[in-house]
Amino acid sequence: MNIEEYRSYCLAKKGVTEEFPFDNETLVFKVAGKMFALTNVSTFASINLKCDPEKAVELRDQYPAVLPGYHMNKKHWNTILLDGSIPSKLLQNWIDESYIRVVNALPKRERASFFTL
Repeated sequence: MNIEEYRSYCLAKKGVTEEFPFDNETLVFKVAGKMFALTNVSTFASINLKCDPEKAVELRDQYPAVLPGYHMNKKHWNTILLDGSIPSKLLQNWIDESYIRVVNALPKRERASFFTL
């Protein structure tokens, strides 16, 4: 996955915005104003994603490229090194899980608009 594929994948999700709230290099993707993914656009060496705390630890044990979230709450965030060891499909699944985790934490009224039948 390259940065354009990553960016397109994140932006294709309902209600997602992108911004640079910290500096000119840290690209942040948000849904309803809440972060679910971020990366350094200059290096694109890793991405940070939200994760269920128990699953976060499991992924860190299973994949050497998955580390506790760099500059993030290490209980809820993982940093995934983009060293080629993680298949793009798996990265997409983890992006999906991060997005859904944030959407599910929204107030019920707001959350309903993200899930349509």
